[in-house]
Amino acid sequence: MKRRIYLSPPHMSGDERELLLEAFDSNWIAPLGPHVSAFEAEFAAMHGVPAAAALSSGTAALHLSLLLCGVRPGHRVITSSLTFAATANAITYVGAVPVFVDSDERSWNMDPDLLEEALERENRNDRRVAAVMPVDLYGQSADYARIVPICQRHGVPIIEDAAEALGAIYQGRRAGAFGLLGCFSFNGNKIITTSGGGMLISEDPELVERARFLATQARDPAPHYEHSTIGFNYRMSNLLAAVGRGQLRHLDERVARRRANFEYYRRELGDLPGVEFMPEIPEGRSTRWLTCITIDPARFGADREQVRLALEAENIEARPIWKPMHMQPVFAGETMYGGKVSERLFRDGLCLPSGSSLSEEDLARVVAVIRAKAKPAAV
Repeated sequence: MKRRIYLSPPHMSGDERELLLEAFDSNWIAPLGPHVSAFEAEFAAMHGVPAAAALSSGTAALHLSLLLCGVRPGHRVITSSLTFAATANAITYVGAVPVFVDSDERSWNMDPDLLEEALERENRNDRRVAAVMPVDLYGQSADYARIVPICQRHGVPIIEDAAEALGAIYQGRRAGAFGLLGCFSFNGNKIITTSGGGMLISEDPELVERARFLATQARDPAPHYEHSTIGFNYRMSNLLAAVGRGQLRHLDERVARRRANFEYYRRELGDLPGVEFMPEIPEGRSTRWLTCITIDPARFGADREQVRLALEAENIEARPIWKPMHMQPVFAGETMYGGKVSERLFRDGLCLPSGSSLSEEDLARVVAVIRAKAKPAAV
């Protein structure tokens, strides 16, 4: 059996071990501690915001952000259909109703025209839209030059789901800094990882402080345990924060490596008929967290699933593009604006191995399998 090539494995540098042992030796094992505070400060400084809250997951950041925006049962939250389920799941945690918007072709992210249509139609029908939650997909920011003014005109706050886009740049600013609140994930497959964890940032330090309060079981100041608000066990541990600090030091290197992976794939596969790559919008710089392609079976000679199975047969992990939320059984019947773009991307889209520790030999193995599946006339 050939060595397994994973889609996006963790990539450790050595700094993580040093900081983790420091935390261990200090006996700050339980949640919170000096590494949590330092990780929050370093992360906030990197993003040019005054405050950040280190949490147990990106989903926790989304959940708390919705609460901080005053989203309540029966409210509606507009979000991208092409995303991982955590985005939509968090909306249901607060009893709100997700309203899905299709992607545009130029970024694969939320279509601003359809967003405006959704806001106008929902308001006309007296359905309270309490927040808009765009997703920065596969390492690329959404089109905030258009999305932000639209939301401002309608008086609706933005919660930016930047879980997949840590390190991305849009108009000179880092992803996560375009909404009232920005949410990140440090899951094991992300560009940097704390094994599990997340971060919430905001220009408003009072919102971040409120998030910390809610994430620490909403314990009121008192010598005993006093609670006047329902809270959550959402804080990051000091040990995981130590790992995060070590990872954050190498973020720019990890971005450069993943962008180099993308360029290798584009160079080696770009001549194949029917193969197209996820575009990069001119206003931004994607991290290329995952290199994503679409395959036109009529031109290529095989469909996306046939290519994925061929890769799996060679012990290479690849995955389809996210299945849109409006196609998921759990969200059947929810309102959807558009749909054709995200449906096509799911049908034809494939995520290729993109880890920052991949060797050129690994990349060459992936390319060889894909080229072998193309019809002879295309090679």
